[in-house]
Amino acid sequence: MTSGTHPAEPHVGAINTKLNWLRAGVLGANDGIVSTAGIVVGVAAATMDRGPIFTAGLAGLAAGALSMAVGEYVSVSTQRDTERALLAKERRELIEEPEAELDELIGLYQAKGLSPETARTVAEELTAHDAFAAHIDIELGIDPHELTNPWHAAMSSAIAFTVGALLPLLTILLLPPATRIPVTFFAVLVALAATGWVSARLGGADPRRAVTRVVIGGALAMAVTYAIGNVFGGVIA
Repeated sequence: MTSGTHPAEPHVGAINTKLNWLRAGVLGANDGIVSTAGIVVGVAAATMDRGPIFTAGLAGLAAGALSMAVGEYVSVSTQRDTERALLAKERRELIEEPEAELDELIGLYQAKGLSPETARTVAEELTAHDAFAAHIDIELGIDPHELTNPWHAAMSSAIAFTVGALLPLLTILLLPPATRIPVTFFAVLVALAATGWVSARLGGADPRRAVTRVVIGGALAMAVTYAIGNVFGGVIA
């Protein structure tokens, strides 16, 4: 390209935020797969009728999605309130104690390895340019323009859970009674292996260990609920 302009590179914080959201979505889908699979497999072990399986699975899907949404909303709201309080505190301190804040900034840059003279020069230049931005960057690591929206977090969690939950629910409903449990069991384990691999890759971890953990956990959950349905399904009328 001959043009002297270049597209702006995405901010590292924005990239990390998107990756965190993606990881949260994958984990939410994983929760939806495991919890709903456990419910429908347990009910299917107790009855061959699609009605109870559908009702239990749909109720579990709705309860899980709403629980995820509410939990994420409360968690992110608390985090956002804390971040706003810290930003307000920093603004107040810059107004009331500018010299002390400058000394604090100098000390922070010295702690990062700069010499006292260089740290003072950097701190003074950044303070002259935008004191608030300089402090929140090195002290708090918060971007005031990238605060998480709790409503977005709630909706994302609910959608991710629902997408994951639909796999075992639809699989077990669409198959004949003779094959519905083993095929659902297999489909769930494949889906869990995929979510484990994606979450590990996003986090830079070893995919084999992540896949092993989620597959064993999912298999154990379905085995337990299947045993419960099989043992107690005909006991209580």
